[in-house]
Amino acid sequence: MTHVVVVGAGFAGYHAARRLRRHPDIDVTVLNPTDYFLYLPLLPEVAGGLLDPRRVAVSIPATLPGVDLRLGSATRIDLQRKHVDYRDAEGASGQLPYDVVLLTTGSTTKLLPIPGVTDHAHGFRSIAEALYLRDHVIAQVELAASTTSPAERDARLTFVVVGAGYTGTEVTAQGVRLTDVLLADRPSLRGHRARWILVDTADRVLPGLDARLARTTAQVLGDLRVEILTGTSVAEATSDGVRLSNGTSVSTRTLVWSVGVRPDDLGASLDLPTDRGRLIVDEHLAVPGQPGFWACGDVAAAPDLTRPGRRTAMTAQHAQRQGVRAAANIAASLGHGRVRPYRHRDLGFIVDLGGRDAAANPLGVALSGLPAKTVARGYHLYSLPGNRARTAVEWATQAVLGRSAVGIGLVKAADVPLTSAQPDS
Repeated sequence: MTHVVVVGAGFAGYHAARRLRRHPDIDVTVLNPTDYFLYLPLLPEVAGGLLDPRRVAVSIPATLPGVDLRLGSATRIDLQRKHVDYRDAEGASGQLPYDVVLLTTGSTTKLLPIPGVTDHAHGFRSIAEALYLRDHVIAQVELAASTTSPAERDARLTFVVVGAGYTGTEVTAQGVRLTDVLLADRPSLRGHRARWILVDTADRVLPGLDARLARTTAQVLGDLRVEILTGTSVAEATSDGVRLSNGTSVSTRTLVWSVGVRPDDLGASLDLPTDRGRLIVDEHLAVPGQPGFWACGDVAAAPDLTRPGRRTAMTAQHAQRQGVRAAANIAASLGHGRVRPYRHRDLGFIVDLGGRDAAANPLGVALSGLPAKTVARGYHLYSLPGNRARTAVEWATQAVLGRSAVGIGLVKAADVPLTSAQPDS
């Protein structure tokens, strides 16, 4: 038996482990802080009250039988002695020996040196953060409904989202629809509407993606009366508002931080060549000069063979495919088939904007409205490695009964500090 340790169970690690478990002579251990694979693309629907958080949490033991799960976070990889040091769920130290190790620790929220952001903003990369945002939005509406001060009411009904990429646009769209439902049920707020502001330093939403997707997304957000401020950033955040780089001050109690991600620090800590914090790997996803050491996903800087001289982007699509390819290459290095380079084909992108709205370009075909929504839902159900039936039933139920708009108060602000992220390097 060859013992392969997969460090991390995001898109890359989960799919790598699923591929490796096919070989009876490979013993697979996954080291991960949770016992589930988090399907990040549907997290905005959790924040918007559309999905139960359990739908986006796919059980590793239930869907990867035969794989040994070790709950913990890696702190160090000893390449000479071939073991992974980790800290388990209760804080105790442990070691995992390996014959082959695959590093897939992914990425963390990217921070910028802006005064007040770490104290007053909240990120959006976990179930806890999604639940906190949902409860926080509901609480702000309730507090706005009970105040007699117009200024306080308006501040509590103002929501600022920083970052107009996938996460920012989807969170904003779901947030608008959630607050519309909430305000409709509060007699004291009839005639009022929540103000959602989407801020980005780029010149359009979804920068770097297909311009047609961006136009469709901007149109939907405009129809939802979202204020889109491009070429703008946050200059300072306080407990009662933000000051923008254009000099405007906005009174608000909500600042959502979704400016992007940076690679996890474990790869850069190994004193091996990196590119912007990502561990450099070859076209086969192996770490050069380190036998038995592989890496893929956001933590790895893999060459993009379709664009010579460039690296693959930090996306879930790349991470999932790289995980499968890395696993196949690891198996090939152990006698199962032959090693192949990682080469991707762009299948397109989807942006789900709530209701019947979405934007998609599957295989380069631009879609919007209900056709794009159908593609988006179908893609997510196909990509979910578990909970498909429950998710489909929940979508159908919400389509008939509407979204759930009840706060449950499980996650407090102190439980999801933005300071848990790492500063951008």
